[in-house]
Amino acid sequence: MKKDASATVLLDVNLLRLFDLLYSTRSVTRAAEQLGLAQPTVSIWLGKLRQQLNDPLFVRTPTGMQPTPVADALIATAREALESLRHLSNWESIFEPATTQRRFRICMTDASHITLLPQLLAHVRSIAPGVRLGAARIDAQTAHLLESGEADLALGLIPELGAGFYQQSLFVQDWVCLANAHHPRIGEELSLSSYQQEGHIGIVSGTGHRLLDAALERQHITRQVVLELPGFLGLSAIVSSTDLLVTLPRQIGQTLAKLGNARVFPCPFPIPSFTVKQHWHTRYHRDAGNRWLREVCAGLFLSKG
Repeated sequence: MKKDASATVLLDVNLLRLFDLLYSTRSVTRAAEQLGLAQPTVSIWLGKLRQQLNDPLFVRTPTGMQPTPVADALIATAREALESLRHLSNWESIFEPATTQRRFRICMTDASHITLLPQLLAHVRSIAPGVRLGAARIDAQTAHLLESGEADLALGLIPELGAGFYQQSLFVQDWVCLANAHHPRIGEELSLSSYQQEGHIGIVSGTGHRLLDAALERQHITRQVVLELPGFLGLSAIVSSTDLLVTLPRQIGQTLAKLGNARVFPCPFPIPSFTVKQHWHTRYHRDAGNRWLREVCAGLFLSKG
């Protein structure tokens, strides 16, 4: 029997939210994680959604759950309805850290893996034992991950994030130099002359290194880069076992000095400081879980460097 074309389809708000998350993530598993539900429950909800809209809506493919033409046609209307409901009823305002099973994904640099992530993980485990954290790189996909909901926050210096994103300044970073604690030619101070004569490690990834390179060029300072690294992995062991210097943000420099046989020196020339911020997409500005995570990060890192 055909459905009456004039019949009105009333969708539960949870089904609308599932529709939105499936369209964004292309994954039943990730949708279940963001809803804080078991995957079988989400599969049952998807079955109800398909029945009510009389369409498969999403088809499983090697690249994920791909939307049908009907889903493509309905997604804008569904998101408008969700936004209206958020304003009217604030149905998403309750988030219970102590009992939630939600997974959060945060884009960050490998330096933040060493300096920020341990503090964040320890704090979250103490107040929200069911929360799971995942770290992702900051790269060309960061904006897409935040917009789609595949990532919740990004922590770092990310000037390319523009319209459609919120940001909050956390702390300011200046620059230091790191050297072996028993460096044979450096005493209590690191002079500009010594800086130029010694061999260096160059960190060639991230936005911060462009500030360093620009400062060196602007002040006509040359350095002998003996080793280039894509990040900070293994840096403490290299510095503590060689006579090479590395110029890096203060927070990661001080952290690495505590981990290995290394000393922090003031940088012998000026480099512009930069501000570490947390970034999130406007779509999730009112999401209760996202808001909780932002408040946790602000409580831990605001005005700390």
